[in-house]
Amino acid sequence: MIFVTGGAGYIGSHTCVELLNAGLDVTVFDNFSNSQPEALSRVQSIAGKQLRVVEGDIRDGVALQQALADSGAKAVIHFAGLKAVGESEAEPLRYYDNNVVGTMRLLEAMKATGVKQMVFSSSATVYGVPQFLPYTEQHPLSATNTYGQTKLAVESMLRDVHRSDPEWRFAILRYFNPVGAHPSGRIGEDPQGVPNNLMPFVAQVAVGRREFLNVWGNDYPTPDGTGVRDYIHVVDLALGHVKAVQFLEREAGCNAINLGSGVGHSVLDLVRAFERVSNRPVPFKVGPRRSGDIAESWANPALAKNLLGWSAMSDLNKLCADTWNWQTRNPNGYTG
Repeated sequence: MIFVTGGAGYIGSHTCVELLNAGLDVTVFDNFSNSQPEALSRVQSIAGKQLRVVEGDIRDGVALQQALADSGAKAVIHFAGLKAVGESEAEPLRYYDNNVVGTMRLLEAMKATGVKQMVFSSSATVYGVPQFLPYTEQHPLSATNTYGQTKLAVESMLRDVHRSDPEWRFAILRYFNPVGAHPSGRIGEDPQGVPNNLMPFVAQVAVGRREFLNVWGNDYPTPDGTGVRDYIHVVDLALGHVKAVQFLEREAGCNAINLGSGVGHSVLDLVRAFERVSNRPVPFKVGPRRSGDIAESWANPALAKNLLGWSAMSDLNKLCADTWNWQTRNPNGYTG
């Protein structure tokens, strides 16, 4: 049994599908603050298997401990948290409360129930401004925004817990830029309000929900002047979590591991690929650079291959095609 916090979210729902496909039982603990219960209904339909759902907030230690004890889980995958960079700058205390205090409550509940294996959803934002590329796990850690600082704080907490008791096992997965959707088109990214990430914004422009895309800066020192990022298919990412759970069953320690494709693509690369697969125009307007944005970011994923036996499999066309399939089937997301 795997206990998944935030399992109804974008990455969480795709991971639940792959956990069920791998023959694992799943309990989801989610407060649905930025997700829809409908996503979990579709997860069960895709996998042809049931999962258990408990509605609750990770800051509620009593409810969390009860749910964890009732689940009989041997490991936790921890997705629950807030993730919008701009919002984190405007509401830092809310982000520390959810992301850092919430994780502390989860660790307390795990300690009380004797569950000492966790896969943690971290981010490449912990590397900050690149001192070298591609990023390896040995790159110095830093953060240019509050969201990244909360991820850094949690990573430090996990390392401290492991040092205090080596029976704890942690896999800290540092994601690059998750995009795409399940090939079925049944689950995908359903941002509330204006999307914070590039791919869903592009998709909403292509489907006609938005007039144009804002491209923030075209004067970076990159081949076409726009920012370069490492885009990874969400199903590849989900499979990385299954591999991480299996890794924790056989290996002790506290390991930080990049999950990325190892290839960088610019904003305009992604726009052009999306236009090809959708056969729709994606008009855009160039605006000034955003504060805190960096020119380039991509992963060295060698450690994931060595430790987990995992590599990203999908190319940019596949990322765009699966996103477009989801967007056209669900033009208004789950609520539509």
